[in-house]
Amino acid sequence: SREDRNNEKPGVSISPTCVACLPLPPPPPPSHACSSREKALHEARLKAKAKRRLRKSSSRNSTSESFSESGELVPGDPHSPKGKANTNDRKSRTGKGRGLPKKGGAGGKGVWGAAGMVYEVEEPDARDPNYDESSQGDTVYATVVPEVDEKELEKMVNPIVQEYFEHGDTKEVEMLLKELNLGPHKYEFSSLAVSLSLEGKASHRELTSRLLSDLSGKMLSQRDMGRAFDKILKELPDLILDTPEAPQMLGQFIARAIADHVLPMDFLDCYKGKVDCEHARVALDRAAVLLTMKREMVRLDNVWGVGGGLRPVKHLIKEMNLLLKEYLISGDVAEAEHCLRDLEVPHFHHELVYEAVVMVLESKGESASHMMMKLLQSLWKTGLITVDQMNRGFQRVFDELPEISLDVPHAHAIMETFVDLCYQEAVITKQLRDACPSRRGRGAAGEEDDGCLLVLTPCFCFSVFP
Repeated sequence: SREDRNNEKPGVSISPTCVACLPLPPPPPPSHACSSREKALHEARLKAKAKRRLRKSSSRNSTSESFSESGELVPGDPHSPKGKANTNDRKSRTGKGRGLPKKGGAGGKGVWGAAGMVYEVEEPDARDPNYDESSQGDTVYATVVPEVDEKELEKMVNPIVQEYFEHGDTKEVEMLLKELNLGPHKYEFSSLAVSLSLEGKASHRELTSRLLSDLSGKMLSQRDMGRAFDKILKELPDLILDTPEAPQMLGQFIARAIADHVLPMDFLDCYKGKVDCEHARVALDRAAVLLTMKREMVRLDNVWGVGGGLRPVKHLIKEMNLLLKEYLISGDVAEAEHCLRDLEVPHFHHELVYEAVVMVLESKGESASHMMMKLLQSLWKTGLITVDQMNRGFQRVFDELPEISLDVPHAHAIMETFVDLCYQEAVITKQLRDACPSRRGRGAAGEEDDGCLLVLTPCFCFSVFP
């Protein structure tokens, strides 16, 4: 106040921030003016005390703090220039320390170490990311294929086997298996292939036997094959639910594998007196019987037959002739249809139609023609013989009819009768019936001329001798 400034001694200056250090004046007389002055003086003392605290804490702490007018401590803004921590400050944050340099002066940026320190030569570490490639010698790159899980094995093997049933190339299967890391589960490939073939055709089983023979010694050993067939024998109670003939088929697989040296010769001896499953005993007995019957043969090539286009044409013709002859004796249409399906040659069914019509032309009586018509009608209705195969078989007979008539003089008449019968029973189409060759119209006035009449007249020669 003005009175205080007048009472100051000359040569002595009092800082406005040191108001708290001045001696307190004597208490004023109780009045309203004195109470307001005392209140203002008290607030000035609090502000001065807060400023001293702020100056003292700013020199020690990296983060500035501020006080509100009420005297409460308010943290500073860390994003402000004054509130940021001084990261390069080497002073102790706690206010403690001996004042010595870090690491004895051997640390810090751009410092190699303490003076006089000698480093030993370190061997390069191949696992070091900064390892020099030129000093590590020849680089060897290897492709690591993860091992196939047992649960994923079936999903990966099934497409390979199904495609093999279409193309029949064992080398391609071998190449695909080399790309897979089957590990200890590689024997399961054989068991899966055999299980899939049991649900398929005879040609699939023949292809599977050939595949096992080609993979034996290359991808799979006899021990692996033995483990595979042992697993299938244990799974027979489940396999017969979908394939009732699974025990007999598995016995044929075992016999063929032993004959092809895929399984050891003593494979059956290991199971004598140790099999409790009835289905497994049936399979092993079947294999033993086949090996006894075919002991003079090196390979049981005909255990499955040869399905599809793998059969020679002469063999297929022989099989179809035998099929038709058995049908003429038994009259069983279902058995004939089953035998035709087992041949698995839908592209060659025209041969059956051709052989059936020729048998009708060469037969005596009308029973053969009615039976063959009944067989062709059944095969036509079931869709086993298509329209193109039916037309092709009849057309082959039409083309060879002049040659057939040399051995069968009445072939044209029999052919016309059989064609009309087949047309009436909806076995052939009208176009095919009209295409049947006829000998009508060759004689005069449309008369039928079934043969040629040769008339020989005697010739008398007279000679006159002089």
